[in-house]
Amino acid sequence: MWQSYVNGLLVAAGLIVAIGAQNTFVLAQSLRREHHLPVAAFCVLCDAILVSAGVFGLATLLLQSPTLLAVARWGGAAFLLWYGIKALMRALRPSGLQTPDSVPRSRRAVLLSALAVTLLNPHVYLDTVLLIGSLGAQQPAPGAYALGAASASLAWFFTLALGAAWLSPWLARPATWRLLDLGVAVMMFSVASQLLLSH
Repeated sequence: MWQSYVNGLLVAAGLIVAIGAQNTFVLAQSLRREHHLPVAAFCVLCDAILVSAGVFGLATLLLQSPTLLAVARWGGAAFLLWYGIKALMRALRPSGLQTPDSVPRSRRAVLLSALAVTLLNPHVYLDTVLLIGSLGAQQPAPGAYALGAASASLAWFFTLALGAAWLSPWLARPATWRLLDLGVAVMMFSVASQLLLSH
């Protein structure tokens, strides 16, 4: 059970700790102290729902088809390796996270923007439902895996929301993202190896 939890935690952490639209949005709201806690909670909730749908929906399908299970295993491992290589490449050319300035908005407007940034991004479905879900469906304890993935999301988004002012000088530095991307690459390669060697 703990191995499944740790796998979920590492895979999800590796996927969400990268410069992207959702992280930029959460950080920007947090630096402005503009409805940043509801935005973080919303992002965590969306991730948890999508991961659970992927893990438990795909689990049923994969258990019924050894062929689909093999495709998911090899495809998931290939994606993890590819993502790890991308992280290594980003580490060679790191850039700091920039946050745009904007006028204050209502909580409703901010949450609608968070909804769009989260759910209109096709990568969120590839990452949470397909990749994290298909890997979780193959775990000995899929529920623990989903909980691990949700824990990573919770820790990351609330770290951004609560620590943005303190973190901003570091997040603006390319060297910080170089270290994060190197860590992401190690996580991705580790989980891919485990996925390939455990079957």
